[in-house]
Amino acid sequence: MNSRVLALLAATAASAIYGLNHTIAKGLMPTVIEPYGFIVLRVGGAAVLFWAISIFYPSEKIAKRDWLRIIACACFGMVINMLMFFKGLSLSTPINSSVVITISPVLLLILSALFLKERITVRKAVGIGMGLAGALVLILFGVKVQPNAPNIPLGNLLFIVNATSYSVYLILVKPLVAKYSSITLMKLFFLLATIINLPIGFTEFIAVDWFNLSFNAIWKLAFVVVGTTFLTYLFNIYALKQLSPSTIGAFIYLQPVLAVLFAVLLGADTLTPIRIVAAVLIFLGVYLSSRKPKKRKKIRA
Repeated sequence: MNSRVLALLAATAASAIYGLNHTIAKGLMPTVIEPYGFIVLRVGGAAVLFWAISIFYPSEKIAKRDWLRIIACACFGMVINMLMFFKGLSLSTPINSSVVITISPVLLLILSALFLKERITVRKAVGIGMGLAGALVLILFGVKVQPNAPNIPLGNLLFIVNATSYSVYLILVKPLVAKYSSITLMKLFFLLATIINLPIGFTEFIAVDWFNLSFNAIWKLAFVVVGTTFLTYLFNIYALKQLSPSTIGAFIYLQPVLAVLFAVLLGADTLTPIRIVAAVLIFLGVYLSSRKPKKRKKIRA
């Protein structure tokens, strides 16, 4: 099995885990743990796991010029990204979260144009507009409140901040992936993220009744730390060694399919016409903005 196939499998596995996470993580907030406290557990647990397995790998020296980029990756990939997603999930619903974050490839295209000077064609501009329109449909016209979702529009807005932050992370991390091993990068990112997140979520973290948690809560917490954090970031950073950020971003389409199936089967959420319209707009927008133009055949005289 060649390295590109393994990279595609890693990206697929990461998206599948993320798809399940929308409902599993939602079920823990706020009754078991508040969102910011959850992030402290998530990044702290992942940091321990990455540093534990790093002892089996050779240590690497980080160039001084790369430290600023490493800190930025931790901030965008493991602080802003996670805080906004979990806070948004506590306010909104699993299906909304899985639909809104599919706008990530559109945001990645906008950011690539700004920072990497990639050209935006008319078709891509139309796609960007449709994608953003889909997100706005959910925020402005969707259900405002439902059980265990006290402020859906605000939650949906935070999902857009989350998706933007993760898109910035994908752009920033690509040069580092070419220089350092996945384990080296992950152990540094999550250590820095733990330090930054600790003062933000410490109060919520210590408020959890850790010694009286049910088995149902424990396995869900473990899934988020080991699966959604440790394995998915490891899979994605491995996939980035062979695939472009935009290709990784495209795997996000798997998330809403799995998230909707899982949420509906468990009765954690329901599909509505507004959500379907928003999803169609976002998917069409992403398709138009990411589709590569056909190469014209040269006509020989």
